[in-house]
Amino acid sequence: MPYAGSLQTRHSEEEEGLVAPDPRPPLATYQDLAALIDHSLVKPELASSAVLAGLELARRYGVASVIVRPCDLDLAVRTLQGSTVKPGSVAGFPHGSQTTAVKLYEVRDLLRRGAREVDMTIALPNLISREFQHVQTELMQASEACHREGALLQVILETAYLTDELKIIACGCCERAEVDFVQTSTGFAPSGYVRSDVTLLRRHLPDEIGVKAAGGLSTVEQVLEAYEAGCSRIGTESTKAILDGWKSCLEAPKS
Repeated sequence: MPYAGSLQTRHSEEEEGLVAPDPRPPLATYQDLAALIDHSLVKPELASSAVLAGLELARRYGVASVIVRPCDLDLAVRTLQGSTVKPGSVAGFPHGSQTTAVKLYEVRDLLRRGAREVDMTIALPNLISREFQHVQTELMQASEACHREGALLQVILETAYLTDELKIIACGCCERAEVDFVQTSTGFAPSGYVRSDVTLLRRHLPDEIGVKAAGGLSTVEQVLEAYEAGCSRIGTESTKAILDGWKSCLEAPKS
């Protein structure tokens, strides 16, 4: 099975109890959780006024980034200027079926306009067709473009459509391309975040590549579960509910 390599060996060793999973540091402050969140504003029905309100909410709540539709990136860059929240957008979205030339144009255009993070859907038809060299080459070119501009590349696998074998192979491709995060879902597939997917991705990626859980996360409990499973970013539309709930948890008297 190409593109798995030593990652498959580590997986086997962990299942046999030879390698202990790394413990996660506890989340103890408001900012610990806020720093995990990428606020998602990519639904097609959002009006510009709703996007602006979402950007202002993200700025108030001090999240890691906001991921907007490409048409809203200029607004995001202006609105978030002077804050710690990074503007980001999507490429090859949502199905990864664009040609490589189109995807790379999208990535470079986003970077030119000020995106600091790019969420790009993996070449899903090629991955499913086992055209792994195509997938690998495309990821490497996108990664190089982002890193040249000091931006992060998050690669979306859309795990709902993949076997575990293909998820593992995709992890190998992402490792070779030196991407920054591997994301579970777009939120546009039949299913989104599943804890077992986060566990699988974390097991088959090197420590320097983060795992992002996305698709249907709307409560503090779900976010904490995903964090315990190994994710270091959360993509969600429910930022306000999650962080207000987290504040309540932190303020609750200790028994």
